[in-house]
Amino acid sequence: MADSRTIVFFPEGAYGPTNNCVGIGNVLKARGHRVVFIVEESFAGNLVAKGFEERLMRLGPPPAEPEVPGQFWIDFIRDTSPVFRKPTIEQLGDFIAPTFQALIDGAKYVHPRLQEIIDELAPDTIVEDNVVSFPTIMTTGKPWVRIVSCNPAELKDPLVAPFSSGYPAADRAAWPAFLDEVRRTHGDMWNDFDAFCRDIGAGGLTWGPNGPDFMHESPYLNLYSYPREADYARAEALAPTWHQLDSTVRAADTTWALPEHLANRPGKLIYLSLGSLGSADVGLMQRLVDVLGRTEHRVIVSKGPLADQITLHDNMTGEGFLPQPAILPQVDLVITHGGNNTVVESFHHGKPMVVLPLFWDQVDNAQRVHETGFGRRLSTYGFEDAELTGAVDELLADDGLAVRLAAVSARMQATDGTRRAAELIERVALTGAPVTR
Repeated sequence: MADSRTIVFFPEGAYGPTNNCVGIGNVLKARGHRVVFIVEESFAGNLVAKGFEERLMRLGPPPAEPEVPGQFWIDFIRDTSPVFRKPTIEQLGDFIAPTFQALIDGAKYVHPRLQEIIDELAPDTIVEDNVVSFPTIMTTGKPWVRIVSCNPAELKDPLVAPFSSGYPAADRAAWPAFLDEVRRTHGDMWNDFDAFCRDIGAGGLTWGPNGPDFMHESPYLNLYSYPREADYARAEALAPTWHQLDSTVRAADTTWALPEHLANRPGKLIYLSLGSLGSADVGLMQRLVDVLGRTEHRVIVSKGPLADQITLHDNMTGEGFLPQPAILPQVDLVITHGGNNTVVESFHHGKPMVVLPLFWDQVDNAQRVHETGFGRRLSTYGFEDAELTGAVDELLADDGLAVRLAAVSARMQATDGTRRAAELIERVALTGAPVTR
């Protein structure tokens, strides 16, 4: 390609954002561009196996023992899981703020290494998919793109409930107290990070009436992926460089067939996944498996990194990691933790959802799915067995919902958000200029 460009992706060190970027990167690579991923050392080889170049970095000093991909966050989630039983306002100090702090510490630690990588690659554009800024990127002078692969409540607005609250859009009574607690638990940390960003020349962050931003808005291009039918009404229009994409679903890179013992068995087909992080709570996973094991449904279980500690029943199949893009089109319903990728992919394929959120934007996704009528939100640790099985049966029997979801799926697939995202990024790489709506 005569006008080939070097495009660098820098996703958060978790499977969701990385997979989101892989889908877009595949389109750009097919269009003749050089696509390089900056990834944590624990992910080494994962992107090479998908046909991309890698540059490795660390967000902290190396551990005494070798890591597996994402091990830091797996351990963090496992050790912090008792906090997820608390109301979201209590999670602010016990989980949300420490998570932001860990990410901020990583952004500071990796600053010299990021400068080194970007100097070596001399990219035409950098695509960052993180929940905090890595201000090194803003200081390079290179055009850069922000991707939001979290729930768009991250983009503050007077009509949108506070991020990570999981509060209803129609009831604002609890919003002020939540925002007061955000200021109490996040204020000093935000001030410190804002000062760091300014000191290295990245520019300051913002804290408006609807909460703080830990991530800069790109002056070139900003993308978020969320179905139009579930997106938020806003009092204030986003800047012209913001583009809503219905979905940026990765294409299935493998096939997957239902095992014979389930293929020949009656019953609806359910997919259960709490994500690579949520599934580290083995007690919760086993309870869900046991409840579903008493139903007539067939269940595909994504068991996660601690797969050998989870025992399945006769009406089930599962592995530690499964090819979700190949499985979702085959199932009738999804039981999910509410991770943005799984929620958007479920909409993309027209599947109703039961959402059991744990943390971060999962509570926002759960609430949005519930209040827009595309599924049910249940208390992750407080649900009764009959609540789960009842929600599953009601959703599967709802013919009106099935028709509605089929229409949403057809429209989303026709927009081809992954290709559109790649084209918008390509325009930044080719022109070095902002891309507006």
